[in-house]
Amino acid sequence: MERVTADHVLAGGRVIDPLSGLDEVADVAISSGRIVAIAPGLEARRRLDATGLVVAPGFIDLHSHVHSIAGQRLQAHDGVTTSLDLEAGNSPLSRAYEIAAREGRPLNYGFSASWAALRLQMLAGVRADGKVLTTLHNFGNPEWQRAATASEQRRLVAALETELADGAVGIGVLVGYAPETDPDEYLAVAAAAARAGRPVFTHARELVEADPGVAIDGPTEIVRAAAETGAHMHCCHINSTSRRHVERVLKLVEECRREGARVTSEAYPYGSGATAIGAAFLNPDVLSRWELTPSSIVYLPTGERPADATRLRELRAQDPGGLAVFELLSERDPQDRALMAASMLFDDTIIASDAMPVTVSGKVLSDEHVWPLPKDALTHPRTAGTFARTLRKYVRESGDIDMVEAIRRAATLPALLLEPFVAAMGRKGRLQVGADADVVAFDPERVSDQATYRHPCRPSTGFEHVIVNGVPVIHDGLLDPTAMPGRPIRA
Repeated sequence: MERVTADHVLAGGRVIDPLSGLDEVADVAISSGRIVAIAPGLEARRRLDATGLVVAPGFIDLHSHVHSIAGQRLQAHDGVTTSLDLEAGNSPLSRAYEIAAREGRPLNYGFSASWAALRLQMLAGVRADGKVLTTLHNFGNPEWQRAATASEQRRLVAALETELADGAVGIGVLVGYAPETDPDEYLAVAAAAARAGRPVFTHARELVEADPGVAIDGPTEIVRAAAETGAHMHCCHINSTSRRHVERVLKLVEECRREGARVTSEAYPYGSGATAIGAAFLNPDVLSRWELTPSSIVYLPTGERPADATRLRELRAQDPGGLAVFELLSERDPQDRALMAASMLFDDTIIASDAMPVTVSGKVLSDEHVWPLPKDALTHPRTAGTFARTLRKYVRESGDIDMVEAIRRAATLPALLLEPFVAAMGRKGRLQVGADADVVAFDPERVSDQATYRHPCRPSTGFEHVIVNGVPVIHDGLLDPTAMPGRPIRA
């Protein structure tokens, strides 16, 4: 065996690096947080057996709202090594990073500038405090949903530019939650991002098919901004915002790309969405646009399905930030499953979870260091199972994509998206000498999601080793509750 100065060796696995084309049985040696060798027969102080496992770059989740040790542990069991909140973002940015650094994180973490948090502060007087739950609990506030004045727009863009200068990974825009927003404001935000060379991560406005009176069709607004400002526009969870019109939306994105604009997309492999019950689009007066009724919604803190519009209004008033799950596409219907697959398999679609906070009795889990999680802990199953479910459904069961392509969508594509303006991403999403030792090893025959809508916090199975910055967070399938090697990801 070749001797190298290394802390760990992942030995005997099928090593896959989509970026270089590497796909062979080899050992991966890790030292001081970096990959130092890839070859057969390596030695190190600690040997982690990877025989029969796929060894891949750790998965990079661009869309995670967990913001907690508990949630990140669930994601670690799903192969995630970097967990970023780029759709909602977080502001003030310095406060968000300070909280994460003080508490510690098992995974790498990072944020975009939060258009929603700053808009809530300026239009509704809700102080931005670096906590995603503050934004969630105020989604139902009508003051921030209104059109901003020209002066307010200028102040908002200036605040976002300050956050970009402070290292925000991009700008996260929840325009779908503030339906009265002037389209010119969205263009101004995109122009600011373009000037800074950062992307805009958007939860799209409503589809024109669902609301013919919408100020501008949501997907059209995104591609228009890409064309007119030159900004890199990223469509968040294109599956859930496009629903049964996804084929039209994907065609629009494809045409925009052909014309030279930079538009990327992401999706998750579930038919149900989740958000705060106070969200504008869960207002009983507009539910029909989403082909929903009050009883289509499950209020997670109690499991209640509101019997009628009156009860839904009561829940929205009592607990506007309470998590709710609602079916958008039926996972039992073949036609709807085909639409879900179209989103997931569209050219260069990135896998991203939209992971939600982990709650107990309606509140975010306060004892972050408890593991395993309490049986009454709740979230959306996508928090725990997005990546394993993708490997199970689209690689092992259907064969729609091969293993290399799945890893490319989970790790390489998100790294390449961020690499031009986030230096750290030039060392992630790849298995190469000198790269950061964010590495996963999983059993391709056993990897599977275990989380269900009834039991959403069951960790995925099959991920035997999950290494973050050279530190095993999971080894031999077991979580190390003391491991907090996560580092900030910042532009």
